[in-house]
Amino acid sequence: MNTAELLIRCLENEGVEYIFGVPGEENLQVLQALKHSSIQFVTTRHEQGAAFMADVYGRLTGKAGVCLSTLGPGATNLITGVADANLDRAPLVAITGQVGTDRMHIESHQYLDLVAMFAPVTQWNTQIVRPSNTAEIVRKAFKLAQTGDPGAVHIDLPENIADMEAEGKPLACDRNGKTFAAFDLIQIAADAISRSERPLILIGNGAIRARASAAIMKLVDQLQIPVTNTFMGKGVIPYQHPLALWTVGLQQRDFISCAIDKSDLVITVGYDLVEYPPKKWNPYGQIPIIHVSTTPAEIDSSYVPMVEVIGDLSDSLEQILKRVKRQTQSSYPFQAVRDEMRADYEQYRDDLAFPIKPQKLLYDLRQIMGPDDIVLSDVGAHKMWIARNYHCERPNTCLISNGFASMGIAIPGAIAAKLVYPERKIVAVTGDGGFMMNCQELETALRLGTPFVTIIFNDGGYGLIEWKQRNYYGESAFIKFNNPDFVALAKSFGLQGYRVTATEDFIPTLKDALEADVPAVIDCPIDYGENLLFTEKSRELACVI
Repeated sequence: MNTAELLIRCLENEGVEYIFGVPGEENLQVLQALKHSSIQFVTTRHEQGAAFMADVYGRLTGKAGVCLSTLGPGATNLITGVADANLDRAPLVAITGQVGTDRMHIESHQYLDLVAMFAPVTQWNTQIVRPSNTAEIVRKAFKLAQTGDPGAVHIDLPENIADMEAEGKPLACDRNGKTFAAFDLIQIAADAISRSERPLILIGNGAIRARASAAIMKLVDQLQIPVTNTFMGKGVIPYQHPLALWTVGLQQRDFISCAIDKSDLVITVGYDLVEYPPKKWNPYGQIPIIHVSTTPAEIDSSYVPMVEVIGDLSDSLEQILKRVKRQTQSSYPFQAVRDEMRADYEQYRDDLAFPIKPQKLLYDLRQIMGPDDIVLSDVGAHKMWIARNYHCERPNTCLISNGFASMGIAIPGAIAAKLVYPERKIVAVTGDGGFMMNCQELETALRLGTPFVTIIFNDGGYGLIEWKQRNYYGESAFIKFNNPDFVALAKSFGLQGYRVTATEDFIPTLKDALEADVPAVIDCPIDYGENLLFTEKSRELACVI
């Protein structure tokens, strides 16, 4: 057994199902070992796509997704997806090939110090220099990737080390790892909630990672406290729940801002500051905060919790609930905010203007997708509308990258989602800019037999940047480009291709595409004039409570 074979045995021991990557000269030994493994190697068309697949796999399963590249340009291509997983708190293990240790001391073809390069975008990374250390390194990598605040780790394997004889065996996996909050801190939190007249719960991505939806629902229902969620916390509470105030996190004021302004206590549950900075919703630091999480709060002048309840989320919420003695329900009419939000949402139901408005497209998409089906958002103007207007019944059914927020994630992410949940409908929503960054992975999807639908919001430019330019300067620059014929491009891949030419045709087109046994692409002209209209409404927002 050589080091590469021991590495693969250790990965099998960790329960790895897939490794996403691109073959290279310096990972030949790993690829050879995989030929005799239960792990399926997924050959991708770009290393960035491989990392995004591992990223989304980790986010959906809670188990580290694994991606593989060779050295040099293969490793640099991997970095964007690795960074995305790290800031989005998705467990991921990246493995890179490397030159032999015998030529690291001199200028060498394609050699970069990958441990130094990956350090800023990972929680931990190392190079295997002794075959006998392989099992310890792999176990440590998966433990750090999957516990606490999950994220990315990196293992670098020089080609001469990979070929050396190795002794050892995989280490036992510790599957527990739970910690529990101190009772005195739980009591402080419970007392504050008992005294509060206008509390509000803010749910973040950590609540989904901790699978704490049931505990949150119990707390909300028994205490009758209204609740909102970040982009990445969608679905923890069903959007049709009478206490759901939908999504917070836009860079502009919206209906939910009124409820936050009037609250006298915000209870954050699994909230990641990287996703939505507290200066946006608590600029003066005047709102008291209870921080309920698995890890301590980040330091921020607008986020200074009165108490931090650190431990297993479900247990913490259960213990808080046992100790809260609330005499009355919330004393402010949050229902008025919910009514305004729903009225705004419903007004686009029968809108047949074309090009289609983003609110209308997402309203129709919600009608077709089931409660367990998954929408993956790329990054751009469409992401803002998905966050605001695509609502969820269940956790992990709308995936938005909002920590690193990298364009190009939707298509490779949809492949991973279909591998994890082959029985569900999967839709990737992307702008025309994001689509062209990783559309080559549609060939990977066809080859793997993972049919899903890609919807392109086609506006012929970088719509989100234009939105911001016009907000700041009243004009835009350098954001327009030309597109290929997306329908012809899809068909050249062997996929189904569609173009929406009337708003009323979107739903039948989507239904047809979802029934295809190959991946499908829908080219949909979009009316981003709604972007600036929303900005104007935001500036004129008058709170009714």
